[in-house]
Amino acid sequence: MEFSARQLALLLNGEVEGDENVKVSTYSKIEEGKPGTISFLSNPKYEQYIYTTDASIVLVNRDFMPKAPIKATLVRVKDAYMALATMLKIVEENLKNVKKGIDKTARISKSARIGKDCYIGPFVYIGDNVIIGDKTQIYSHCAINDNAIIGSNNIIYNSVVVYHHCQIGNNCIIHATTVIGADGFGFARDESGAYIKMPQNGTVIIGDNVEIGASTTIDRGSMGATIISNGVKLDNQIQIAHNVEVGENTAMAAMSGVAGSAKIGKNCILAGKAGVVGHLSLADNTTVAASANVTKSIKKEGMIMHGEFAIPVEQSRRCIAAYRRLPDMVTSLNALEKQVAELQAKIDQLTAK
Repeated sequence: MEFSARQLALLLNGEVEGDENVKVSTYSKIEEGKPGTISFLSNPKYEQYIYTTDASIVLVNRDFMPKAPIKATLVRVKDAYMALATMLKIVEENLKNVKKGIDKTARISKSARIGKDCYIGPFVYIGDNVIIGDKTQIYSHCAINDNAIIGSNNIIYNSVVVYHHCQIGNNCIIHATTVIGADGFGFARDESGAYIKMPQNGTVIIGDNVEIGASTTIDRGSMGATIISNGVKLDNQIQIAHNVEVGENTAMAAMSGVAGSAKIGKNCILAGKAGVVGHLSLADNTTVAASANVTKSIKKEGMIMHGEFAIPVEQSRRCIAAYRRLPDMVTSLNALEKQVAELQAKIDQLTAK
């Protein structure tokens, strides 16, 4: 699609600064901008590139104050990053090839109920008593097992497995090879030390407007449900264990893991490789930094947890500063120990006299 700066400003509730008739037809990174493309600036770290970019249009925040001349046409908006997302969404909707129909190789139980305008791709399996809402797209080699319920307007990409009795809301996107509803990791040891499998008779309930990345796994509850609330965004390769509850609009980056029965609040952020120990709770608006491991419940809202054992970020920074000084501190300690030993030797000599 092609847009002029003027059209973009109207679309994004922005103001044009420069040539309102200049047109763009594709996108580029600001540091790799080319004529005929649109880019954006939201992170101050990239400001240097706006003065040299060849992009024809750049989205910027309204309060952006340039330090040098800019040859690109600017479209000033409230939030450049969100404006870009809005524009990309509009383009996606216009270009999207919405598939419909049921492939002849799909196996669908006679008791399953399929909504209107759905797409069921090649070699999809849909089990007994499954309910699928209108306009849901299920791509090739997926398996939707008995008694699962899937809402409307969902996109379920290739090779996703949804186990029995699991529920998925509306307007969700589930990426390839994700598994929803596998057994939780529950075992007990008998007197001989052998592991005995604990039955996992619960389910998984996923709300509306959830996006789940590729190869993520969400285990079913041992009793009751594992709950992923409305608006949650999960990246690739995340593990959600049995009976976990994730609050609305929480986001988790790749390779994060949440152990059984933990409760994550609303609007939380777990950065890459963050971990949460089982049976803990995180208050709303908690941020857990990359590779941090939460080992105690966080009861105060809005905390930023940092470091290997997820302590408050201010304390973690002091620890890191001290850690960096450890070599000098060891040198000083060795020198002090030597001085103490020398003083002790002199004291011993005086005492002996």
